[in-house]
Amino acid sequence: MNTSFHIPVSVEWNNDHIKILNQQVLPQTEEYMELRTLHDVHEAIQSLKVRGAPAIGIAGAYGLAMAAAHYETEDITEFIALLEKDTGYLSSSRPTAVNLNWALTRLNRAAQKSKSVNEAKTELLHEAIRIHTEDEEMCRQIGEYSLTLLHAEEPVMTICNAGSIATAKYGTALAPFHLAMERGKQFTVYACETRPLLQGSRLTVWELEKSGVDVTLISDSMAAYTIQEKGIKAIIVGADRIALNGDTANKIGTFGLALLAKAFQIPFYVAAPTSTFDFSIDSGSDIPIEERNPEELKSIQGIFTSTESAKVFNPAFDVTPSNLITAIITEKGIVYPDYRKSILKLKPEA
Repeated sequence: MNTSFHIPVSVEWNNDHIKILNQQVLPQTEEYMELRTLHDVHEAIQSLKVRGAPAIGIAGAYGLAMAAAHYETEDITEFIALLEKDTGYLSSSRPTAVNLNWALTRLNRAAQKSKSVNEAKTELLHEAIRIHTEDEEMCRQIGEYSLTLLHAEEPVMTICNAGSIATAKYGTALAPFHLAMERGKQFTVYACETRPLLQGSRLTVWELEKSGVDVTLISDSMAAYTIQEKGIKAIIVGADRIALNGDTANKIGTFGLALLAKAFQIPFYVAAPTSTFDFSIDSGSDIPIEERNPEELKSIQGIFTSTESAKVFNPAFDVTPSNLITAIITEKGIVYPDYRKSILKLKPEA
């Protein structure tokens, strides 16, 4: 086992508050922040201080439990009403990633089963901790299944950051690389910079270097040439939401990589926990796509790279059609087409 490097994590629970790795200031500064109010959690999610669908879900779960601990009512009906109000507030922080609503729904269900306010407060925190520990194990399983498809001697490409700092530990798309390092095996990874917020450049490169993985940074526009010249054998990405037919929303630029994978006839894998599947929507056309502040595209760290008056289209995500996806790797196994049939088998019982 490799002990020379460590796998960074992004969210921790510290008795009465949340501790997060501030991903806004990476890689120059490794800063940890304390979140003590519901507003702190909402702002941290919205501003991408904490990011990645699973990590957002974990932070949101702890945030709701933390807020509920301060409700002063002893009436369980009033308590549930306050909880639902705060759930709506937290849900508004990021509309695309399904894990946030999934986690908050789990907490609400746990509270609704409680017979008293004290019991509800205890159960909310326990449920948040369960979500956190379950996610770490899910990521490890995703990594194990991924290693049956990827081979350390073959270069791999990824985009954005679907790693340990986007989850509880290990990550989704980056999980096989971390697990391989723990076992003394080395992958060669090419990481797209991921415009406009540079999650690949700032976060994936930083994280994989911390873990000791051989990672090379490229700009998003270099992907096709890099696949050709460096002999990329597979592309693996994460997901923020997966529809019933397998259409997958992920960071903007993912759709383009899937088209390149088809052109070069290499596999295109999506790695995601089953909590990322949205069984309520039929296809990717039903997934809401967040459009972010134009300043993110026009400037970097406050310095304009275009005219200040430039019109901007800045979607945070795109949707990759399921017919471009070779397989979806989950903690419950590898899902292949026909995706609608395969995904329905993963649907939890009501």
